[in-house]
Amino acid sequence: MFVGALEFDLLLGDIRSLKQKRSVVRPLVAELRKRFDVSVAEAGHLDLHRRALIGVAVVAADGEHVRDVLDECERFVAGRPELELLSAHRRLLGPED
Repeated sequence: MFVGALEFDLLLGDIRSLKQKRSVVRPLVAELRKRFDVSVAEAGHLDLHRRALIGVAVVAADGEHVRDVLDECERFVAGRPELELLSAHRRLLGPED
């Protein structure tokens, strides 16, 4: 069994309230969950208007599949015009860990 985790640090566009932030973050989280069949949640920067920390996790029998899914998630987030991907940190745990 392999477990992969990906953490996105995002800078959001012209956001002036937490309500506006939710209107950007919630659809992003929902689309990642639906499109890539991963677990995803807003995991940090909860009180900041223009920043978001999104965590993505996936479990599979094959490490290559985990890497592929996380790569696709990262490309999807990086391609969103309403936000800027500041950093993406990845962890992969396998049977030896």
